Amino acid sequence: MVPSEENQLVPKEAECAAEEPRVLCIIQDTTNSRTVNERVTLNLPASTPLRRLFADVAAKVGYENGSFHLVWGNGDTATQTPVDQNSDKTILDAGFEPGKKNFLHLTDKDGEQPHVMQEESGSTEDGAQERFIGPLPREGSIGCTHDYVSQSYSYSSVLSKSETGYVGLVNQAMTCYLNSLLQTLFMTPEFRNALYKWEFEESEEDPERSIPYQLQRLFVLLQTSKKRAIETTDVTRSFGWDSSEAWQQHDVQELCRVMFDALEQKWKQTEQADLINQLYQGKLKDYVRCLECGYEGWRIDTYLDIPLVIRPYGSSQAFASVEEALHAFIQPEILDGPNQYFCERCKKKCDARKGLRFLHFPYLLTLQLKRFDFDYTTMHRIKLNDRMTFPEELDMSVFIDVEDESPQTESCTDSGAENEGSCHSDQMSNDFSNDDGVDEGICLESNSAAERISKADSEKSSLLYELFSVMVHSGSAAGGHYYACIKSFSDDQWYSFNDQHVSKITQEDIKKTYGGSSGSRGYYSSAFASSTNAYMLIYRLKDPTRNAKFLEAHEYPEHIKQLVQKERELEEQEKRQREIERNTCKIKLFCMHPTKQIMMENKLEVHKDRTLKEAVEIAYKLMDLEEAVPLSCCRLVKYDEFHDYLERSYEGEEDTPMGLLLGGVKSTYMFDLLLETRRPDQVFQCYKPGEVMVKVHVVDLKTESVAPPISVRAYLNQTVSEFKQLISKATHLPAETMRVVLERCYNDLRLLNVSSKTLKAEGFFRSNKVFIESSETLDRHVTYTDSQLWKLLDRHANTIRLYVSLPEQAPGSQLRRALYQKSAGAAGNLEEPCERVKGPVGNMKSVEAILEESTEKLKSLSLQQQQEGDNGDSSKSTEASDFENIESPLNEIDSSASAENRELDNQIQISDAENLQSEERSDSDVNNDRSTSSVDSDILSSSHSSDTLCNVDNAPLPLANGLDSHSITSSRRSKANQGKKETWDTAEEDSGTDSEYDESGKSRGEAQYMYFKSEPYTAEEGSGEGQKWLMVHVDKRITLSAFKQHLEPFVGVPSSHFKVFRVYASNQEFESVRLNETLSSFSDDNKITIRLGRALKKGEYRVKVYQLLVNEPEPCKFLLDAVFAKGMTVRQSKEELLPQLREQCGLDLTIDRFRLRKKTWKNPGTVFLDYHIYEEDINISSNWEVFLEILDGVEKMKSMSQLAVLSRRWRPSEMKLDSFQEVVLESSSVEELKEKLSEISGIPLENIEFAKGRGTFPCDISILEIHQDLDWNPKVSTLNVWPLYICDDGAVIFYRDKTEELMELTDEQRNELMKKESSRLQKTGHRVTYSPRKEKALKIYLDGAPNKDLTQD
Repeated sequence: MVPSEENQLVPKEAECAAEEPRVLCIIQDTTNSRTVNERVTLNLPASTPLRRLFADVAAKVGYENGSFHLVWGNGDTATQTPVDQNSDKTILDAGFEPGKKNFLHLTDKDGEQPHVMQEESGSTEDGAQERFIGPLPREGSIGCTHDYVSQSYSYSSVLSKSETGYVGLVNQAMTCYLNSLLQTLFMTPEFRNALYKWEFEESEEDPERSIPYQLQRLFVLLQTSKKRAIETTDVTRSFGWDSSEAWQQHDVQELCRVMFDALEQKWKQTEQADLINQLYQGKLKDYVRCLECGYEGWRIDTYLDIPLVIRPYGSSQAFASVEEALHAFIQPEILDGPNQYFCERCKKKCDARKGLRFLHFPYLLTLQLKRFDFDYTTMHRIKLNDRMTFPEELDMSVFIDVEDESPQTESCTDSGAENEGSCHSDQMSNDFSNDDGVDEGICLESNSAAERISKADSEKSSLLYELFSVMVHSGSAAGGHYYACIKSFSDDQWYSFNDQHVSKITQEDIKKTYGGSSGSRGYYSSAFASSTNAYMLIYRLKDPTRNAKFLEAHEYPEHIKQLVQKERELEEQEKRQREIERNTCKIKLFCMHPTKQIMMENKLEVHKDRTLKEAVEIAYKLMDLEEAVPLSCCRLVKYDEFHDYLERSYEGEEDTPMGLLLGGVKSTYMFDLLLETRRPDQVFQCYKPGEVMVKVHVVDLKTESVAPPISVRAYLNQTVSEFKQLISKATHLPAETMRVVLERCYNDLRLLNVSSKTLKAEGFFRSNKVFIESSETLDRHVTYTDSQLWKLLDRHANTIRLYVSLPEQAPGSQLRRALYQKSAGAAGNLEEPCERVKGPVGNMKSVEAILEESTEKLKSLSLQQQQEGDNGDSSKSTEASDFENIESPLNEIDSSASAENRELDNQIQISDAENLQSEERSDSDVNNDRSTSSVDSDILSSSHSSDTLCNVDNAPLPLANGLDSHSITSSRRSKANQGKKETWDTAEEDSGTDSEYDESGKSRGEAQYMYFKSEPYTAEEGSGEGQKWLMVHVDKRITLSAFKQHLEPFVGVPSSHFKVFRVYASNQEFESVRLNETLSSFSDDNKITIRLGRALKKGEYRVKVYQLLVNEPEPCKFLLDAVFAKGMTVRQSKEELLPQLREQCGLDLTIDRFRLRKKTWKNPGTVFLDYHIYEEDINISSNWEVFLEILDGVEKMKSMSQLAVLSRRWRPSEMKLDSFQEVVLESSSVEELKEKLSEISGIPLENIEFAKGRGTFPCDISILEIHQDLDWNPKVSTLNVWPLYICDDGAVIFYRDKTEELMELTDEQRNELMKKESSRLQKTGHRVTYSPRKEKALKIYLDGAPNKDLTQD
């Protein structure tokens, strides 16, 4: 079965019926966002010429042949080299593969979008009828919602720039509002022509800061560019905006006003100074007429747009049309009652009529539909998506003022400077500008009524406006997307300008922007609804004497012609640069610096036609090797950085183009290049394809060292014997005695002992690492897994380097260290029970001497004490005793040597108590009575004796927990803990080699070493004065307990008296407390900090104690760190907390004056009773957190059957909340809760209403929302059911008196209260119900400086 054109499977016979194989081509059109997910399939004979392929693709997709490129597109490695359209090659010869899917991308040619076939244009209009023009789906569009996606698609219906004739604008991020306005201005003939007539004087202003000049450039590009879409960054840069402004979405009407103000400022004292007013400014009269005497006071205002409300305030019915909203706009209101007007003529307050009258309409009429509102009930910003129709032609004559009034009844009043720009408070936009006071307070009595009526009639006869721009908003009040539907005055065709996409639309598409939603909805039901509807309408007056046409190219002013030529040259230059980019190979380049010996990385960019020799010169300069090595000693080789593998060299191909060597121009390559260097006396090695690279490490058993690698190349079909001969030549070591060990992966060491096996059979790959040893020692005859070679390699693979920061040298630290050394030196000289294995050769003998001396003495001491203690221990077997003596010589230090260690501990605590850290001091104070007891042995009993490298007897010993003695270094039981649960510390077994090589059948763990070596280290600057560091090489299979014992001589105190902190990124420190865990999670160069202080013992947990302050703004306050132990009662932990609270927190409490309770994040939970036991009644874990709550009186909680809730009274008549009061219930009954609330508040039981608080304690909520937002008086009888689910202590209950009325607030009081509540809730870090993103004010900076605001507001 093979794929057909429709991606269906066709019978194999059909393929065989054809005389030649067929090639399946899958073409993806990447030139348009709508087509990027569409694919065209062609199933062609293999002999099809490339010319025919292009013709078939063009016919299939509806593009003109020759207006597009086809490039290979196999997955992510699509090449950018187009298939040659003019070639006579067959598709088979061109590299197409029969029987496989051949993926191609259809792309723009020379930066232009493909041309749609002209014969298809006739059907386009019909296709457009079915498409709703809305926001198009765009990759990476931010902050824009997309409600409509094209349901059907065909290539012939795509309207490219070549057909529509229009260019789109690129959305920088959230600049769709700007794009909509710019396209509308561009499509306004009068504005565009006037802008072209303005000439920029470069001597007077920086062109980058000139807003009119950048608009000119943008309009020229929109008119002449061959691109599908152009950038607006130059325009926004002239506004003084930086990149952050692109991420701010603003209102398009606000932008229009601010931009017009900025243009007026820039055009002062030019021919265009009054352009905005001439085109967009109208006039209206704001009047008040006395209904008793007819006296009228008025003022003239100017406007640039008319804001029309969608719904009258408080109404649930929206206006049906724009005409209806305009009538409501000029509908007067009656001022009566308390709102009476003081009449200047009557000299008293009288009833009056107040309203607005239009005196003059502008040439370009802008109507703003006020779809955004604020709901004071829910405190949400909302969008009104109600349906409002608007006509294609709007007759404004019915709204002009033609009232005939006698001079004596009409008067004028001076509005005063303070009233400049004032308007109708409910209807007019507060952005109205006045005409510099020209019309302010002018009396019209000099004109006769007949003259005014005649003038008005002449105006009315010519007030027919035609719609040409609809700016649409799609989305909600929280955010959305703008685009513009604009009618071209050239052909009366409507187009959708949706950022970079421009397409034809119809009148039906315009009607779909009326808005509206199905179903019956309340006033604010659409608060968060997302819908697409018209937001701003622009009409042009139908006046043949004034209606202009766009300037033709030959009519351009001379400076515009020059600008057009300049922009064309820039576009051609960009096109040439893109062509160069398309033919440039970009590949990763590596180079091992010959002197610094560090691997450098860069990106090599070379034209595909440059030769290899030229590419070497470019790479040589790029890596800055001029002073390190001559050019003749460098070459480029194919390299795999991931496997560190040299794939091949290019001998004899110095003149070959890089495009051929690299396999074409690709976006990514599956390989890299290495600039290889050599010394002048060396010769480059030839790397052939198919070879594998082997890094050979020579092992010296005498010095126990592993040498740096030597690179050797081999073939996979070579035998092990041939491979040894190859290595012998490279290392000059005898092949006869050579042992070769392959490291296949981490810690997988395979001995190559079958000479006839091939390297491929042994598991060799591209890049390999082997270790060789060729000495004449007897170690060659020992079983591999028992040999010294295996042990050395195993240690080498598991050793890591750590940097240890020792505690700062406090005044008493020397005394501590001296006491510790004295204690360690009290033993006699016993023979070393374990054979010491030498570490790597080093010159840090003084450090090793310290380590050796102190550990020898400690072991001697422990052995003496152990012998004394063993006399009475007849139950222990001799075999086990011997094993323990060998395995764990340090285990009995704290437990057996109790007398000396008690004295030592007491001396340490007494002599230097004031110098220990506070955490250490508090720990030792609390646990002083236990610090010298046998419990200390829990820590040491679970540790390894790893200060020396010991060979354990090979015979497996049966242990109590089922483990054998081969568990590396098993720890022994402490005498103090005999009869209790035994604990064993076993290091993790290493996977060293496969089991097939374990010939003796013994576990490799028997001979495993725990390696430790340290030396002083000088840390980088800024690590702290007086702070000392150690560089430690340690086997990462060592346990934390054994690791701490190794550090004892350097810290100067026993391991139980210091803590280990692992340092992570950003210098964060976390304590390592699990003594039985190994260091396997550590890696090379990790940092460790040692801090003094008693480390946790077995069964102990470090606990963070916080104070619960229920009536404070911040109810959770950290107090201190404490240590709680398994088996301890709550009362015992409280007793130990008392002195710490007094010393560290200044809290002088008695044990019955506070309680402990569960803490879950910031929520208080279960109250812990004094008799509760940790880990029996209370689960406890590492870094546990607990609340400490100070009581006002006697503890009321006596039993776990009781329930403690926190109640808070809401007083609606005062709009305030009382403080928290705790209520202790004997059951989960709702009736009991109401009774308790009635007792503490005095509210009658039948009037109690309650609700459960939401969120995190203290369940803060705005007092404007609490009365209606909470679920008051739930219909339940118990608290532990839905919707309450109160099953644990600490729940928050609000309650109120249902007869208490809610205070009525004025708008001012509500706004003030809203501000206070918002500020309060934000400070406490709790959720604010309405917390919109803080919007940045829309400003245009005329001087280009964002820190100054010169814009007229």
